[in-house]
Amino acid sequence: MIKDIVKDEFFLSMPSLEATDADKECAIDLADTLNAHALECVGLAANMIGIRKNIIVIRCEDESVLVMFNPEIIKKENRYETEEGCLSLKGTRKTIRYQKIKVAYQDIHWKKKIKTFIGFEAQIIQHEIDHCQGILI
Repeated sequence: MIKDIVKDEFFLSMPSLEATDADKECAIDLADTLNAHALECVGLAANMIGIRKNIIVIRCEDESVLVMFNPEIIKKENRYETEEGCLSLKGTRKTIRYQKIKVAYQDIHWKKKIKTFIGFEAQIIQHEIDHCQGILI
């Protein structure tokens, strides 16, 4: 189900809680909402639709949607400065990101994964994990 985007910075600044297998419906709502905003958005975190759980979705370079439950960056390489926008915030803001990251997470089938991401996909994941931690750009 497509959900409204939360713009309340106080709510967005609260860290999210660990996701469980029972939170799969939230992931479906996140993917539906991401698809509804395909022209203006490449990733969402659950708190952006009002649910304080560690769940993110990103649109990959091949146009598929990747769901991550409890994503955690376990390695970062090649720091750089960039500017990002966000559906929940007005305008763009400068931030620090890493060109290459390794992420541990559970997939939509609740299987543990560890995967390396580079470039724009890595940047999107870092932005959405920041949302889960209550960090706004």
